[in-house]
Amino acid sequence: MGVRSALLVLFRRLARIYFREIEVAGEVPHPGTGGRLFAANHVNGLVDPILVLTQTPCRISPVAKSTLWKIPGLQWLLETAEAVPIVRRRDVPGKSEGDNEAVFARVAKHLVTGGNILIFPEGTSHNEPHLLALRSGAGQMLSRSVAEEAGAELTFQAVALEFDERDVFRSRSLVLFGPVRRVADMHGEDLAQEITDAIRTDLSELLVEGASWEERILVVRVAEMFAKDAGDTSLEHVNQLGRRITQARHALAGSSSAEVHAIEARSRDYLARVEREETSDDVVARVARGTLSPALEHERIARVATAVITLPLALIATVVYWLPYQLPRFVTRKLKGDPDVASTYKLGVGLVVFPLWAATAIALAFLVLPSNELALLATAVLLASPFSALAWLDRWDRLAARSSNLLAPPEERHERLVALAAQRTTLMRDLDLLRERAEAA
Repeated sequence: MGVRSALLVLFRRLARIYFREIEVAGEVPHPGTGGRLFAANHVNGLVDPILVLTQTPCRISPVAKSTLWKIPGLQWLLETAEAVPIVRRRDVPGKSEGDNEAVFARVAKHLVTGGNILIFPEGTSHNEPHLLALRSGAGQMLSRSVAEEAGAELTFQAVALEFDERDVFRSRSLVLFGPVRRVADMHGEDLAQEITDAIRTDLSELLVEGASWEERILVVRVAEMFAKDAGDTSLEHVNQLGRRITQARHALAGSSSAEVHAIEARSRDYLARVEREETSDDVVARVARGTLSPALEHERIARVATAVITLPLALIATVVYWLPYQLPRFVTRKLKGDPDVASTYKLGVGLVVFPLWAATAIALAFLVLPSNELALLATAVLLASPFSALAWLDRWDRLAARSSNLLAPPEERHERLVALAAQRTTLMRDLDLLRERAEAA
């Protein structure tokens, strides 16, 4: 195994630790794919290329801003990943149009010889609930490749990256591949612009976008409600439902705008009540459907038993790793100049701090403990306990959110949940009717 392959295996494992769940969907390329440019949206700093590179079966070389090569330690990783530096005007204000010609030529040669390229055509990582205007670099790279070797079988493909909470440790992510487009099928006079427009269209159709974060969050929350009722809460399904809801809103924007605004207000009211009651839509939906089935109840009991058994290990990790767990958060808060790459800072600092902390603790165990057997036992606990803590971290928010409900008198709690369930049932019925009208329109 080469250094690059070993790094991919390592970062694939790290990505699975950083994210609670990673879903890969759409037209996923096969391992032998070549001559393809992948274009992705960019909202999560260096986490975005790590996700695409580790979750795509074929070998890809990313295009990255040239300033990253100045970061100590990162240059080696970029070179190992066969990354291509590109000079941005914001980084070098005096750059000329010809400064990137050598980059375009290098990318063109890479593509026509069967290599793959990853680019983020928005040009920067950002914190907007929608796509930014796309730069023409991807189109120029492909048009240059065609000019270098006419008849080359080149393709491009949009990749949508979605996160339920993009800057939160142990959130979920979705890598959604769009349709494969052949450059040979582009027939416009301006090939680069036609490719750019096609990428923009494909990304827009893959992503759930909103004019504001409030609007986008509401669409996603309603999509999650529909997904729960359908019995498929995967991010892929939520993404599909979110796009359908967005299309329905646009379809009814003129003729039924007042009705759309009214039902949006009702949706916000229901979600606010769920939050005030410190419960979740999942609990309310189950109340609306009736009691839990025996199979689900047995599954819940098994999860609780597993949690109780692993609790001692989780508590040990909480004490031993408290300081290194806080350090990435501290660094992120201090680096306020670039809030759109919080996940990058957290992941980068964690990659350095946690291994050093664990290695130091293991070394101390062998120095302080009276026997090698005890030191080996301590080593096993030090290595295993963080994973128990991760499992508890995943469920902690749910437990904390339901704590006051669990302490309330059962009759009172049940009445409140029944009232919420009735409100939810009426809301979902009206949302479904509105959706059917929109799809008919």
